[in-house]
Amino acid sequence: MSNAKEIIESGRAVMGLEFGSTRIKAVLIDETHTPIASGDHEWENRLENGIWTYSLEDIWEGLRDSYRKLAADVEAKYDTTLKKIGAIGFSAMMHGYMAFDKEENLLVPFRTWRNGITGPASEALTELFQYNIPQRWSISHLYQAILNEEDHVKDIAYITTLAGYIHWQLTGQKVLGVGDASGMFPINPDTKDYDEVMVEKFDTLVQDKGFPWTLKEILPKVLVAGEVAGILTKEGAKLLDETGVLEPGVPICPPEGDAGTGMAATNSVKRRTGNVSAGTSVFAMVVLERELKKIYPEIDLVTTPDGNLVGMVHANNCTSDLNAWVGLFQEFAESFGMEVDKNQLFGVLYNKAMEGDADCGGLLSYGYLSGENITGVENGRPLFVRSPESSFNLANFMRVHLFTALGALKVGMDILLKEEKVEIDEILGHGGLFKTKGVGQSILAAAIHTPVSVMETAGEGGPWGMALLASYMLNKEKGETLADYLSEKVFAGNKGSRMEPKPEDEEGFEVFARRYVKGVGIEKAAAELLV
Repeated sequence: MSNAKEIIESGRAVMGLEFGSTRIKAVLIDETHTPIASGDHEWENRLENGIWTYSLEDIWEGLRDSYRKLAADVEAKYDTTLKKIGAIGFSAMMHGYMAFDKEENLLVPFRTWRNGITGPASEALTELFQYNIPQRWSISHLYQAILNEEDHVKDIAYITTLAGYIHWQLTGQKVLGVGDASGMFPINPDTKDYDEVMVEKFDTLVQDKGFPWTLKEILPKVLVAGEVAGILTKEGAKLLDETGVLEPGVPICPPEGDAGTGMAATNSVKRRTGNVSAGTSVFAMVVLERELKKIYPEIDLVTTPDGNLVGMVHANNCTSDLNAWVGLFQEFAESFGMEVDKNQLFGVLYNKAMEGDADCGGLLSYGYLSGENITGVENGRPLFVRSPESSFNLANFMRVHLFTALGALKVGMDILLKEEKVEIDEILGHGGLFKTKGVGQSILAAAIHTPVSVMETAGEGGPWGMALLASYMLNKEKGETLADYLSEKVFAGNKGSRMEPKPEDEEGFEVFARRYVKGVGIEKAAAELLV
């Protein structure tokens, strides 16, 4: 503790702060990359005039409150005041649309990644670029605003992401980390900058509109991990710390997206590695060795924080329906007057699944609380179905709900693994699905035919990953890559618990997957008939 106090007082501690979809969290780490203080703030997006958004007031109150609580945590733990910080990094949810005029006024409310309002733009740009452009991406939002003939477009001086906005206000620099930038517009992995050919195609596409800007003029400058992206200005220090105690001049690393910080937090930035985050939704990030041969709407192409190409498979649904069933079993137990610890209940039921038939005994379920683009389902209806011949018991029931939590993900991963022949040495698993030791881990390994490791540090999450990127900028040696820094200085000796896929489970998951894909029509019918 005294060592942590000395590190804080001498200004060698490093801070990462991330805006998640429901929580804003700041983490302070020491020179061994261990968290020594934290502060968080809960917030929620709102639906206003059909747009999912957060107000500027929400953003700034959340930033200040999380920092305020971090400073209070430092005071309480170490009896000292947080005045100096060695380096800072800001990260946030990727994608979305924040457009500003030359006076720095926000032209329209922040449109977050959650909005599915850019379908025509997404399709047109995918066709134009011959590159998958999802609806969430900033360029889709910009082009949709053009298609909608929205008046604000002519006044745009700058567009950025949430992380880019915070960084700009605190440093005066209009820059973005390459990973976050890759969710705005396609990146050329060779130049680690926006793809020039596609930029030119976009400018030509909108040339007849007569806008007073070109695309490159209104996008943030792209930086890679390790570069200094500016310093905390006097004005920025006051925006972050209302007490005025925090000293300006702190070097700040390139702002990143939550996908990039997740890669850093799981040591998954090397080629042939990847990570799977499994909670309310589930997504896989696989660092590729080459471009894909075809365009796949199921796969986003983004980059690591140091600019390597990443295939991202994102499914909207994962554990929500599974959690609801566990809640039902808890209610059942409580009806008999039994007090059941929720964590213990999860553990018992998850482990019960390991006793089931390899293919779940013929059972089928879909945990779709919302639509699922990977399987072409517009509206979700959680569904459980079986035939009279199915083996219906508790073990198979739990097993099928664990399998289906990864069902849509597997469809996308099969494209990478079977059609594109992408090779993966190891996947890191993190998130709620992996809390019960060995269960979610073994099922994921079976689903993707790849060894899966889970680390103790995986639970630290994005803010810690952002702090690691800030620490890399501050402490890297000449020529030291991000991958080497993470492997040798952060995760050295921490390989996690590794689990190889079991052949019988792999075979069982393949049987289930065929049933899952074939049965999607049942899910679509349920959405149509159950209103």
